[in-house]
Amino acid sequence: MRTYDFSPLLRSTVGFDRIENLFRGLERASVENSYPPYNIVRKDSDNYRITMAVAGFDEDQIEIVANQNSLKVTGKSNEEKEEVQYLHRGLASRSFVQSFELAETIKVVGAAMENGLLHIDLVREIPEELKPRTIEITRNKGKGKLIENKAA
Repeated sequence: MRTYDFSPLLRSTVGFDRIENLFRGLERASVENSYPPYNIVRKDSDNYRITMAVAGFDEDQIEIVANQNSLKVTGKSNEEKEEVQYLHRGLASRSFVQSFELAETIKVVGAAMENGLLHIDLVREIPEELKPRTIEITRNKGKGKLIENKAA
């Protein structure tokens, strides 16, 4: 796996804190363990879905916390010390913490478990004041009056 050095880009920027945090997050993500595996899908221009493979976990063992610009998914495993002799153990059942950086306009709208997959639905909600708007151009139909300021 390749790791990327974003430090040259960070050295030449001022005031782009969010971009710097994004690059640092990408750098961390390329190095950190990616357990459990997950997909991020764009369903359309405003809807997204994160799907995580969490086989072996129940709903009560998973906690999803959405903060202002981040999403944190924690899985707490009930590793029972059974006297089981595994000939092959391919299913991981260890605890995990997975974090995602979210844009300011992305909100978590729901989560569901289905067949060992955790689906987290996200939507982009752009406030009215940030949406593009069309400015109407008006035409002056009469000549304006010039008002002179006469000082006494």
